[in-house]
Amino acid sequence: MPASTARTIDPVSLRGWPLPALDDTADKEARGRIVLVAGSREIPGAAVLAAAAALRVGAGKLAIATGASVAQQMAFAMPEARVIALPETAAGGFDVSGAGLLEGVLQRAQAVVIGPGLMDDAGTRAFVAAVLPWLRQTPVVLDALAMDVVADLERFQQPVLLTPHAGEMAHLTGASKEAVLDDPASAALEAARRWNAVVAVKGPRTVIAAPDGQLWQHEGGNCGLATSGSGDTLAGAIGGLAARGAELTQACAWGVVLHAQAGEQLATRLGPVGYLAREIPAEMLAAMRKLQG
Repeated sequence: MPASTARTIDPVSLRGWPLPALDDTADKEARGRIVLVAGSREIPGAAVLAAAAALRVGAGKLAIATGASVAQQMAFAMPEARVIALPETAAGGFDVSGAGLLEGVLQRAQAVVIGPGLMDDAGTRAFVAAVLPWLRQTPVVLDALAMDVVADLERFQQPVLLTPHAGEMAHLTGASKEAVLDDPASAALEAARRWNAVVAVKGPRTVIAAPDGQLWQHEGGNCGLATSGSGDTLAGAIGGLAARGAELTQACAWGVVLHAQAGEQLATRLGPVGYLAREIPAEMLAAMRKLQG
């Protein structure tokens, strides 16, 4: 599908695609439960970044499932969250034997994000495959290492969003990174149809494709967003928007624009390079207030 058929997503178009309204009397249950399966002994901060973004965009209740070695520290770093300690593999992933600890909390969630800060490719693939059957009716964002589960599945049976950058897309599909960069729309569409997933290929031009062939694109942001932890904030924001009632393509579209707007605001205030991923979630909130104003 040529890029000209893609619908543009930007602040103007999103005003015509408003998020589900939240009543002033809505409690935290009405704003949605989100579960993050994230963080590891070497990358615990990724879970904190994703969690902050999820809450800033409006999710009501938060649980973080993370490695037992960092669970206590996580609880202090993110006091708003329930923290579930998972047994770990020798390589720092989550041992599949601990998947059952999450069955109940996952089945009560309105959205689930899996992947930010995870380690151990083989262990992560086994763990993700074990929990996906509990999520057949739940919006799921698979980010970073969690996306590698596509190597073990022909097609997803439940609503899933994949968030690869060009290098990750090349890894997942076997295409070259250059080919993905040259035509991200075709790469996203082919993957969406192949895996029955919404696929967002991230970059200066971000393309979102749905299995039915719908296509969206966004151009914007700045090079300052290419910083450690930035993708974790995007994954968390998309999950938070889904938790409060947006379907996956809308949550992704809003998340991408809010992320880019946050980067532009930080670049204006602090400079185009050097702002930190931890500063993005609060700016997402400011950007969302402007869009909804």
